[in-house]
Amino acid sequence: MDGPLGLGHRRLSIIDLSEAAHEPLTNEDGTLWLVFNGEIYNFRELRRELEGRHRFRSQGDGETILHLYEERGEEAVRALDGMFAFALWDAKRRRLLLARDRSGKKPLFYYDGPGLFAFASEVKALLAHPDVPHERDDSALPLYLTYGYVPTPGTFYRGIRALPPGHLLVASETGTESPRPYWKVRFRDGRLDGDGQLEERFRDLLRQAVARRLVADVPLGAFLSGGLDSATVVAFMSEAASGRVKTFTIGFAGGREYDEREHARVVAERFGTEHTEFVVEPKALDLVDRLVWHHDGPFGDSSAIPTYLLSELTRAHVTVALNGDGGDEVFGGYLRMYGGALSERLPRWTFRAATAALGLLPEPKDRKHPLRFAKRFAEAGSLPLVERYLRWNGYFSAGLLDLLRPELHTHAQRDRLLASYREPLERPAEPGQEGRSSTLSRLLQLNFETYLLDDLNVKMDRMSMAHALETRSPFLDTAVIEFGASLPDRLRMRLGRGKLLLRRAMRGILPESILARGKMGFGAPLGAWFRGELDAFVRERLLQSTSPIYEYLRPEPVAALVSAHRRAAADLSPQIWALLTLESWLRQEGSWPRHGPTR
Repeated sequence: MDGPLGLGHRRLSIIDLSEAAHEPLTNEDGTLWLVFNGEIYNFRELRRELEGRHRFRSQGDGETILHLYEERGEEAVRALDGMFAFALWDAKRRRLLLARDRSGKKPLFYYDGPGLFAFASEVKALLAHPDVPHERDDSALPLYLTYGYVPTPGTFYRGIRALPPGHLLVASETGTESPRPYWKVRFRDGRLDGDGQLEERFRDLLRQAVARRLVADVPLGAFLSGGLDSATVVAFMSEAASGRVKTFTIGFAGGREYDEREHARVVAERFGTEHTEFVVEPKALDLVDRLVWHHDGPFGDSSAIPTYLLSELTRAHVTVALNGDGGDEVFGGYLRMYGGALSERLPRWTFRAATAALGLLPEPKDRKHPLRFAKRFAEAGSLPLVERYLRWNGYFSAGLLDLLRPELHTHAQRDRLLASYREPLERPAEPGQEGRSSTLSRLLQLNFETYLLDDLNVKMDRMSMAHALETRSPFLDTAVIEFGASLPDRLRMRLGRGKLLLRRAMRGILPESILARGKMGFGAPLGAWFRGELDAFVRERLLQSTSPIYEYLRPEPVAALVSAHRRAAADLSPQIWALLTLESWLRQEGSWPRHGPTR
């Protein structure tokens, strides 16, 4: 405590487990105080620069932030490379500095109201403050039903905001400044030549990124899906580690199309890892209330289920796990990106003709069936690019007004729903920027600022930290991101095949079967589960007239959706999951933070 300021912290000790590294941390004369979540991967280099001029009490990375601020002030954040959210109190200047890492790996929420500025890593912590209003923001519901999340900086609560990634914010007793960026990246169709040199440069950057993420004073391992990205991380971990790398994989009973265990075994055998496998049963859906608790609200991405369980089981063996997150987002791994670029080159009449022809074929039961992708591609083809891409990615992007009660229609205006996609997609080039703005580079920009930030990073952070497991993502290293953003499109995707440079760079290192694999995705076989073992669960939660979702939704469209899925007219499991987590949040959030998740 210092006058009007209070700082609190609960630490997951990773580097320097001693009391000297416990937080809040302070400098030599006690004029600076820090609370910090995450890891600074270049702290050793920064520390070497500072040690001659400052006295360090610990061996941890957090203290580096304090002494760097003493010399550079707010500019210190630009020198930090890592995943972090921190608050630094400058007692002399009576100013509080908040900052968040470049890609948004670590969360940071704040409330700025009359006579109070409060911040926390979790929304529930803010709701614990008596002067922070506990009020749902009804205008967030149409956004959630569209995207499966509320785009940053919004949240599900009035007055509570998320600090955008790559931004800092200054608060004082006289007021709060608007968040301002300290870093930004722009994806372009670059003009780089010398493919062999680019492959070598890519390998060097990834090796360095992996090596820096192996610094820990606790046991360490890796998530291994059998995909290209996680296999690459494990390959470079095996080069750098002093012993056998511990790897962890999850699979699904009765869901082969979602099960990558056999591919993970190939990688584990190639690099001689100490490999552990887990299997998820349909009863995993019983976790829905707990997952909503940890997300501080509904969350549309059902791969939170295996991520939560994999993290729980991995934590029994290690405290830190590396993963392949970011590879698809930075280097172009999604088929929808190629579809977006291709669709801009085709005349509109081809989509109308394809829609008519494909409409004669029955709807596939499996949402991963190629025919389903073809139908979705054709049906959205005549829309403007921003709406087309949302139609491919969204949950209820079509039929939303029919689903919502009329009083929410004012919050579901088209321009409002499209804003988070439109801004990065239509942003003009900056003067002097190298390369050209292509459709593919703009979609990479959009994906980096939306899906990566508000879906993938949120899921990985909340589901792993629920078990006190720290996860690290080498593909989201600053140098790797900036390198990926500068690549020419010809090294990203071609004829529907993504991450071309990564595939070339890893030839001779990874097994050929892994290099040849397409994108599978980390999901759960919810379609079959919702028609089988979990059918009663779905009907109990969504079709009862007393369900809290009907405060906002009309019952007829919900019933029609569940019925269509049950009779296999379509695979609507993503929409059903989104409604299940919404129902769970509405039912339990009124008791937050006094009580834990409903069981």
